[in-house]
Parts: sequence; C-alpha cells; structure tokens
Amino acid sequence: MSELILVRHGQATPFEADTDRLSPLGEAQARAVGAALSAEGVTPTHALHGPLVRQRRTAELAGAADWPAPREDARLAEYDGDGLIRTLAPVLAARDPEFAALGETFAAQQGGGPERNRAFQKYLEALAAEWQAGTITHPEVEGWDAFRARVRAAMSDVLKLPPGSTVVAFTSGGVIGLSVALALGAPDSAALALNWRVRNGSVTRFTFGGGRISLDSFNEIHHLEVALRSWR
Repeated sequence: MSELILVRHGQATPFEADTDRLSPLGEAQARAVGAALSAEGVTPTHALHGPLVRQRRTAELAGAADWPAPREDARLAEYDGDGLIRTLAPVLAARDPEFAALGETFAAQQGGGPERNRAFQKYLEALAAEWQAGTITHPEVEGWDAFRARVRAAMSDVLKLPPGSTVVAFTSGGVIGLSVALALGAPDSAALALNWRVRNGSVTRFTFGGGRISLDSFNEIHHLEVALRSWR
C-alpha cells in the first residue's frame, strides 16, 4: 500500500493587493508541518506542489534534506478565487439583490477581525455555490467542471504510482476538499463544504493501492500550537 499526504499551504494574504504569498504566520505554519512530518519519519518518494507562490513556498519551508526535490504540478492549483471575486461577483451582484447585500456587508467591515472574516465567508460561500452550479460563468474564469477534471486527473496519476510510494503534496483547501469528496464518492456539494473546514498548514491523509484510495484522516492540526492555527 502507498500513502498520499495533502498539506494545505500556510496562511496567505487574502485581503492585501498581493494575495499569493505567505504571511509570517504562514511561514511558521509551513515550518511546523514539515517538522512534524519529519518527526514521524515521513520520507516521501514524491514531493509535489501546485504552481501558486503560497503552495511552492510552503513546500520549500516544510521540506527536509532527505526529501526529493519537489516537483510542480499545475493541476494542484487552487480554483480561481480571485477570478470569482473580481469577475464573477459583479455579474451575480447585478442580478441578485441578496448577494449584492452580502457584498455590501463585507465591504463595510474594516480591519481583519472576526466580523470581517464572517462577512467574507458568507459572501464567498454564496458566490462559490453559484459558480459550482454553473449559473455564473466567464471565459477568463475556470469553471467548476474544469477544476474538478484536473484535480481528478492529478489524483488518478497518483494512484498509478508503484506500491510503497509516499506522496506529500502541497496544495490548497479547494483541491483538498474535492480530493476527499472524490475518495468518498460524495456529491460535488460536499467538496465545497469540506473546503471551508480546511485549516492552514493542515494535513489530510489517504492510503492507496490497486487503483483504490481510502481516506485515513482529514484536516489534522495537532502539530500546530494554538497560536499557529488559522482558517485563512
């Protein structure tokens, strides 16, 4: 049997101009997850990361000297959250007053406290549900079906690796939520519900072999002290 370990990247900077980089907290989370995996004796045969800066940097900080050089796999990129917010959200707001009100509530929040996070979460969940359903689309924003297809293809390639493989892949919450849903045979709606629960620097584990994959754990954060825990 083989093992697949999916690691969500450390905290990024979602409310800043450059959203694709690790915050100081995110860098600490990346080091902590790497130290925990090394302490367990995890030595991957394959180390992967998505193309985003936050994914690649987490892999760099977490990797140990005895790990193979991490390889980029573009299919591990997160869905286009910036595209959803900047391109699809105005389209939905123009035709849906309730969604427009959610956007106004979020915009009225100042600072980065819990109230702003809660307002943003409600806004994002409503937007992502419409995106997943295909009721809002744009040529410049990857659709749900395309996102699902590439993540599924990446998982299929992992399943083809030889017995005894240990794969550590650094990716994002949407990819992890969808991977868990695919492994469980759950509906697409479950993928987004799982996505919202994935913590920064968390670990999700699978066992695979013979073309089959089983979920062993989801969203482990015991390796992160309380001060290092975050949602986004």
